[in-house]
Amino acid sequence: MLNYFIQKAHNRKMLVHPRIVIGVPSEITQVEKRAVEDSAYRAKASEVYLVEQAMVAAIGAGLPITEPSGNMVVDIGGGTTDIAVISLSGIVYSRSVRMAGNQMDEAIMNYLKRKYNLLIGERTAEQIKIDLGSAFPLDKPLTMEIKGRNLIEGVPKTITVDDGEIREALGECIATILNAIRVALERTPPELSADISDRGIVLTGGGALIKNLDKRIREETGLPVSIADDPLASVVLGTGKMLSDFRLLKKIRIDG
Repeated sequence: MLNYFIQKAHNRKMLVHPRIVIGVPSEITQVEKRAVEDSAYRAKASEVYLVEQAMVAAIGAGLPITEPSGNMVVDIGGGTTDIAVISLSGIVYSRSVRMAGNQMDEAIMNYLKRKYNLLIGERTAEQIKIDLGSAFPLDKPLTMEIKGRNLIEGVPKTITVDDGEIREALGECIATILNAIRVALERTPPELSADISDRGIVLTGGGALIKNLDKRIREETGLPVSIADDPLASVVLGTGKMLSDFRLLKKIRIDG
């Protein structure tokens, strides 16, 4: 896969040896680190730099990470949610929880199976999450028609669900993310906590687009919450910025 993307980026030229920056979850093990680096070197990389995903997301979201004040970023991706408090180009606290977009899709699939005996695929579950998924009651209720297979009779079946049901299905996932945010706030040094209470929390990643998630975090933490301008692309944009700022990259890479 890396080979394909490297060639695509270099207009199908075969003999390119690029410098590669890879964003990884903060609680990555030494073995996983080596596996990621090896696959990049096997794809003919000349240099490989690993950087914590939350740090990359913060750069992509335009946070002033080099300043002495504290910045808190919550990156809700596909496989993990990465939470970090960043100051002076360094990570003061970081945590990675394996609860993000994929687990939300799974929770929706399991909920419909349990409640309606309806079997749906991952793509349908993701579409339901995008269209109906919310973390806090909506101003205007939403409903959606879902097609799937009846588990008992084995025939196609169509049902209508509303946003309240999907909110219930996602309840546990959202609670896990909120809990991780709470722990991060408890473990942040007091002088940086003051900065966070002024600046608030910045959400990035696809999960940041879940309706009213910012509102729910605001309610539960009492802090201002904002969503990055382009949450889906924050990590990619941050990685790109790092490739053009080599001094910053050297400062924030993970040694291993």
